[in-house]
Amino acid sequence: MNNNSDQENMRSFLLMSELEKGEPISQREIAGRLGIALGLVNSYLKNLSAKGYVTVKAMPRNRFAYLLTPKGFAEKSRLAFQHLSNFNKLFRVTRQESLALFLKLREQGVTQASFCGLDDLTEIAYLSLQEARLELEQVMDSSASGSFLDRPVVPLIDGVKIANGPIIITALQRAEELKQELLKLKVEEEQIYGPSLSFGEILGYN
Repeated sequence: MNNNSDQENMRSFLLMSELEKGEPISQREIAGRLGIALGLVNSYLKNLSAKGYVTVKAMPRNRFAYLLTPKGFAEKSRLAFQHLSNFNKLFRVTRQESLALFLKLREQGVTQASFCGLDDLTEIAYLSLQEARLELEQVMDSSASGSFLDRPVVPLIDGVKIANGPIIITALQRAEELKQELLKLKVEEEQIYGPSLSFGEILGYN
């Protein structure tokens, strides 16, 4: 699998999803929404325009509307199907590997575990946690905003003080970042469990 190509396809899909409404939007706004560099947005827009997927329409107050062409809508649909296929693969692998981990922890006498980080991986891991009959102790994240299954997400600095069981990193793209933050908060490395490389390979994140 060509990881660079997969990542480019994913970014193109997300960018075209932002454009399909046809509303005036600046490249800076797009960069902020997608969490990527402004220069990268400019490069992707030029590439999509060169391929005939996007046209640019001038709007009042020096703003622009980047519009998907019929060819662009067709390409977005193709990328959406590819993303769905990759997510299905991620689901299967995550379910298998997380269930194997939780069953092993249960055999070792573990009764509860904490999740660290929120993304698509979190909900999938929770299904395996339930199947292994372990209790979700808490959910923590560096951003500490929002909730998961009606329970608040706590900051890492508070979560590590509460955690009695293992901490499972459940945010794929930020796995290494979160691990390093946990280590800085004096969490023992043996207490931290993270996604395997196969997760990232599936979606082209590595």
